[in-house]
Amino acid sequence: MLLSKAYTPAQTFLDLGDGFADPVKAADFPKTILRYRNNKAAKSVGLDGLSDDEWLAHFGRFETLPGTMPEPLAQRYHGHQFRHYNPEIGDGRGFLFAQMRDDQNRLMDLGTKGSGTTPYSRSGDGRLTLKGGVREILATEMLEALGVNTSKTFSIIETGESLHRGDEPSPTRSAVMVRLNHGHIRIGTFQRHAFYSDTERLNILVDYCLKHYYGITPKGNASDRALEFLSLVNQRVAVQAAELMAAGFVHGVLNTDNINITGEVFDFGPWRFLPTMDLAFTAAYFDEQGLYSFGRQPDALHWNIYQLGGSFGDICEENDLKQALADFPKIYLNAIREKLLNRLGIKSKGDTEDDALLTLVNEFMTTENFPYERFFFDWYGGSVSVERAMIGPEAHRYCKESYKRLVTTLASYSPSNPQALNTAYFLGNGPETLLLEEVEALWAPITDNDDWQPLNKKIDAIREMGAALQPRGY
Repeated sequence: MLLSKAYTPAQTFLDLGDGFADPVKAADFPKTILRYRNNKAAKSVGLDGLSDDEWLAHFGRFETLPGTMPEPLAQRYHGHQFRHYNPEIGDGRGFLFAQMRDDQNRLMDLGTKGSGTTPYSRSGDGRLTLKGGVREILATEMLEALGVNTSKTFSIIETGESLHRGDEPSPTRSAVMVRLNHGHIRIGTFQRHAFYSDTERLNILVDYCLKHYYGITPKGNASDRALEFLSLVNQRVAVQAAELMAAGFVHGVLNTDNINITGEVFDFGPWRFLPTMDLAFTAAYFDEQGLYSFGRQPDALHWNIYQLGGSFGDICEENDLKQALADFPKIYLNAIREKLLNRLGIKSKGDTEDDALLTLVNEFMTTENFPYERFFFDWYGGSVSVERAMIGPEAHRYCKESYKRLVTTLASYSPSNPQALNTAYFLGNGPETLLLEEVEALWAPITDNDDWQPLNKKIDAIREMGAALQPRGY
């Protein structure tokens, strides 16, 4: 096995002791056909040197990686699902497979989806559809390109089974996915131990997360440590809310069991990207009340953080918990301002002027029912894109007298990333998008002819966009 010198295995999850997870075995799949390997993500953890056969052995048959977890672990957690508390969930079709350090010395998890049944599968089969895996590739690639702190789809392996699902034409093909995350510990993990009034394990979990995910040596009494941890997660999740909104992304199921304590977007539902600016846009067909609609996502995440705070009711005073969470709106507003300016590729002129601009942008996009990605593509760079925007396909809308102030204000902003406009992405005809009909169009050749070229071409195009938008970090 060819392992990079950068490969640094870990098994810190075992430090938690018992009561946090259950040993499980992966399903024995009829086939293991490699469909996607994320070499960029693999390089970050020193696994890019694996041969395809080794890749299949570790991420299709789940043979143990050297020096890491001796056996897969299905984590225990509860959660509010559409605000109804469910104490009967946990890792039902996935497990923690391995831990290691990445090239930033962060503790990372390799977790699975579709790897078989666990004690928490209930009536489920523990499987993942291949289409579900393809959708997750696309979501994570697009979010990463847009600068969102997201899990990385690490591997997709087709497994040769026929699955029946109510929301897909069936029978449909099966797959097992591996994702790379900076932690799979969720708000629901804390809720489970609070449900059982297990303050000992709550304290253990707080200390573990402070140490391994925030780089802080736990100090003070149990209440102080819990409040410090809560404040840190509150900040991360408020920023996460801003990232979702700036990306025009609708997660679909922002339940407390789907929100981890590091602020990464992961465990997607029936996600969608906005076709046009619409705060009421909903991704999940079963979200009949629009609880997780686009515009309600910040409130949903704020509510979720309060549930995390409620988990510490036996450790901390209520007023102290409220105080630790009080600045969520302020953090969110500062973050959404920053993220939207970044999406526009312009330098800040101060909060007052920036807010005035963004109000004009919101009014225009909402009134005109404007294509979300098109606006950011046309006006990227502010002053240096005026001519480009005013001769583009949407120029007739920008030229309306009622939007003269918007155009004048955008033209007064200096670019923050001027070199981007010389890239192939911005020299192209339009923005990279990932709307529902595009996803279906990418899936059709796979299901009809086993043709993966359109998907691979789309991934390349998304990464080209990411390189233009984030030349230093992508």
